[in-house]
Order: sequence, then C-alpha cells, then structure tokens
Amino acid sequence: MKETPINYDIVTQKINESPIESVGKASIRDIKKLVDQIEEATGKKYIRMEMGIPGLPPAQIGIEAEKKALDSGVAAIYPDIFGIAPLKKEISRFVKLFLNIDVSPDGCIPTVGSMQGGFASFMTVNRMNEKKDTTLFIDPGFPVHKLQHRVLGIKYETFDVYDYRGEKLRDKLESFLSKGNISSILYSNPNNPSWICFTDKELRIIADLATKYDVIVMEDLAYFAMDFRKDYSKPGEPPFQPSVSQYTDNYILFISSSKVFSYAGQRIGMMVISDKLYNRRFPDLKRFYTYDQFGYSMVFGSLYALSSGTAHTPQYGLAAILKAVNDGEYNFIEIVKEYGEKAAIMKKFFLDNGFYIVYDKDEDVPIADGFYFTFAYPGFSGEDLLNELIYYGISAISLAITGSKRLEGIRACVSLVKRDQFPDLEYRLTKFHEDHPVE
Repeated sequence: MKETPINYDIVTQKINESPIESVGKASIRDIKKLVDQIEEATGKKYIRMEMGIPGLPPAQIGIEAEKKALDSGVAAIYPDIFGIAPLKKEISRFVKLFLNIDVSPDGCIPTVGSMQGGFASFMTVNRMNEKKDTTLFIDPGFPVHKLQHRVLGIKYETFDVYDYRGEKLRDKLESFLSKGNISSILYSNPNNPSWICFTDKELRIIADLATKYDVIVMEDLAYFAMDFRKDYSKPGEPPFQPSVSQYTDNYILFISSSKVFSYAGQRIGMMVISDKLYNRRFPDLKRFYTYDQFGYSMVFGSLYALSSGTAHTPQYGLAAILKAVNDGEYNFIEIVKEYGEKAAIMKKFFLDNGFYIVYDKDEDVPIADGFYFTFAYPGFSGEDLLNELIYYGISAISLAITGSKRLEGIRACVSLVKRDQFPDLEYRLTKFHEDHPVE
C-alpha cells in the first residue's frame, strides 16, 4: 500500500468499482460522482476543483423578487416565450451600460441558462444557409457545447488557440472560413477552461472576418467582467467588457447569471441578438421554420420547441438584480473578486511545488487570476497526472476533454475550494512533489 493523503486501497477500489477506465479521461460529472463516493468511504474531504459552479451565496435581491413574484400568482401562468417585459428592458440596459452596445429589447431573450441559449442558437444558425452547416470552435472550450452538436447532428471544426494569439489568429481563422462551410464561430471570453481573455486586437480580427465571410460569432460571456485586471463594474463608464459585439453586427451573446450573480440553480441566462441579425431574413430558414426572419425563427421556432418559455419567477429575480446593477446600487464585481484572490494564492501553492501554468499569457501579458487556471507537472500527461492526483485528495479535469492540444494540462476551478482548505492543499501538493521529484 502506498502512503498517500487519501487511502490508496480505498481510492483504487472505488475507481475499479466505477465504469471509469481512466480518471484522466473522465467527464466532469463522472469525476464528481467518483470523488463523492471516495469522500463517503474515507471520511476525508477532497480539494474539489472539477466542477465549475459558484461558491458564493446567490444575490439576495433576486431571491426577494422571486418570492414577491410567487406571492403574486405567476406560478399559475405560462410565461411568454420571448420573456417578460421588465427583464428584456433591463437586459437591453445592461448591455448598453456594460458593453456599450445598443440592442432592442426584442433581441434580449431570457433562456433556461446559457446552455439552452447555445442549443437553440446552434439549431437556428446552422439552418439559415444550406451551404453553411458547420460551427467553428475556438478551443479550449466548454465540453458540453460539442455534446450539444453531437446530439443535434451538427458538424463542427476546431482548433486550439494557444499557438495562434495576436495577429496569427487572422490567418488561422481565414483558413477555415475561406472554405465556405462555416456558419458560426464559438468561444468563451474569459475562457473556460484556460482563463485566457482575447485582446482588443484579437476581437477586431474575429469581427472583421465574421463580417467578411458573413458568419455569426457566438460569444459566451459566462464569466462576464471577471477579468479582474480592469474594473468593469461602473455602469455606463469605460472600460467596458471587451466583446466582438463592439466591432460587428454578426453576433449572438450568451450572458450567464450563474457565476457573476451566483444564480446557477435558477437556470436563467440571457441571449442577446444584434438588431441587424434579429431582423435579417434567410430564405433557407423556411426549410425548418414558419418564418424566414432570424429572430422569429429563433424565438417561435427553436426556443418554442425546446421549452415554450423560461420559468416565470427566475425572470423576475434576474430583472431585479439587473435593475439594481444598472442603477449602480449593486456592485456584482466586488463580490466575485473573491475568486481571483483565491486563484492567486492557490496558483502559488502549485508553482512552489514544481507545477507550472499551461495557458499563462494573453499575447505577451500574464493572464488574470480568476475562476479557472490550468496547470501541469513535468514528466506527466494530463491524464496521468489526474490519475495520480486523485490519490492525493485533489480533483480536477483534464484539458484533453476541452479541445485543448496541450495534453499535459489540467483545469482547476477555484470556486468550491474554501480558504480553510488551503493548508490541506499546500500539504497535499508538497507531498506530491516529494513523492515525484523533478529531475
């Protein structure tokens, strides 16, 4: 039996009892279930870094607004598919105040989390032009987006952006777009899992090429304004959250309430479609929908088929949160800065014990401290490293399942790690370093 922080025999037993062939190749949910079982069997807590879920209390403003809405009787009424008017108005205000873009409330649509917004968009965008049936992923990215494509039977292509930052991004994108089959480009910014943030130069390149080749940019802003190197918290004042929407009309934005407002359980997100795209007509849409207008096909075609509306009370909750934010009464960024502060401390523990950061720069500038970071250890692949760390009470996910080509890497999420666990994390990393000395 090896002397590891978590009982070696029990960990091995639980792995063997599970259907997982390799922890390092397992999905996020598979790892979560395995670690739950090991914790129950050993009575020892893991440093849980596999799940990208909030670790802070939900915005109380939203909870109170939901209670009030329930008391008013909205639970008995079907919500409109396109969303309640107060929320649409506040989403429109929010993107003006924090992104500096003008979008009509018509194109500001609540969805059952950004996940549903993505699913509906993949369906609609890949049907608007018969010749353009493929999504381009700028990876690494959220693995479930590719699962959604597989479920829908939609084709996709992908590349890891690590070696194509700055001006190099132009030629790489053009090599895909020039073929004529790409309907859309998808990426997250800040990025899950690497926490890289596209620079203004890179966003302009994406926008220029999207306009040139008439493709739609789907920008996942799940971690809105959480690049803490700049203060994006003041409504109506620069700097604004960087976005491709400032440079092209060919965009759909997915803005999540899960992380910035710690509102993940209510499954309420925002899909924002530019006015130009919302009102554009694509004859090929009529192969599947009643309408050839993009916005109507999205709302009364795709979204109607998926859920016939987002639950009433979360809409009222999010509307209240956004109104407080828009009015300058609630600084949501100040609260989530905790993630960046924890990341700085945790990264130092890793670096002090022989690990290194995989995605470490935005062009020539060190990446921010935030919700995620990526790490590796000399001599290990990401799969092998995760297979070993599970015995040291540390869980995360391999970058291999995110579309990354940096197969030595692992993604860590800081949200669920409590500050009182820092001594355990430091001890376990020190023990790992002692057991695996770097030559």
